[in-house]
Amino acid sequence: MMSQIHHGASESFWVSSALIFASLVYLRGWLRLRSHAYNNIEDWRAGGFAFGVLFIWIATASPLAALDHDMLTAHMAQHLLLMTLAPPLILLGMPRKPRAPGLLQRFVHAISRPLKSGTMQQLTSVLTHPVVCWLAAAGTLVLWHIPSVFMLGLRSQTWHGVERASFLAMGLLFWSPVIRPLQHSWKWPESSILLYLFLATLPCDILSGFLVFCDRVVYPVFLSSPRSFGLSALEDQQCAGALMWTCVTIVYLVAGAVFTARLLSPHRFPHRLEDLAIPQFDSQRIAEQHTDSHGMKAV
Repeated sequence: MMSQIHHGASESFWVSSALIFASLVYLRGWLRLRSHAYNNIEDWRAGGFAFGVLFIWIATASPLAALDHDMLTAHMAQHLLLMTLAPPLILLGMPRKPRAPGLLQRFVHAISRPLKSGTMQQLTSVLTHPVVCWLAAAGTLVLWHIPSVFMLGLRSQTWHGVERASFLAMGLLFWSPVIRPLQHSWKWPESSILLYLFLATLPCDILSGFLVFCDRVVYPVFLSSPRSFGLSALEDQQCAGALMWTCVTIVYLVAGAVFTARLLSPHRFPHRLEDLAIPQFDSQRIAEQHTDSHGMKAV
């Protein structure tokens, strides 16, 4: 027990340090872009990125992370934070057209050059295809909730870390066709995003419904866990299923509502979720148009 506590504290320290470093790098880049008058990262994007990082910290390094071995509800909350809440916020926080001044720009160009090869572009196109993203996310969700695989993550800190990393990675992959922070080479109808989100709820609904209505404890390890918050193991399981059912439904409903509003009123709503920010106007172009209009009136 003492070894597990020590390992958990050490892991929380390193995870917190990595998240703080990533946040500082993002903040420094955001400030540099604003100081160079690029203005391609709006304030709300920085806030979204900050909340995404905060959700990752809550799931992996906060006191909630210490409860995942005792409560299935806490374990489920981790999964939802890493796969459903943090990834879209992180992707929304990314600039639509990343630009980096000076030495950083040359560094980004150097590391991105190998990624521009034909093979890498084809691989990226395959990995970011909506069908692949959906299957990868659904497969990861189902795999880690198989009782034998679930127990593997509880018994081994290494596999527990792999579990968390896979949920975050698959969450980013799943939300990339919806948020689309970067332009992809493939095109697909906007209305298919609604079908994509609807189909994504099915594995979650099946799993959460099974946990809620099952009359036995699916993961017997929680039978011997301390009774936190006065919940029995079966009640804890039902609470975890209800949490998953509610959270996934609300998040996907909000995302679907944005696109439905766009489809019904194409002239009033943004074309993509990433375009919710107020556009940055080119003052020079506006001035030229204003001058041209005065010239036409004079003529």
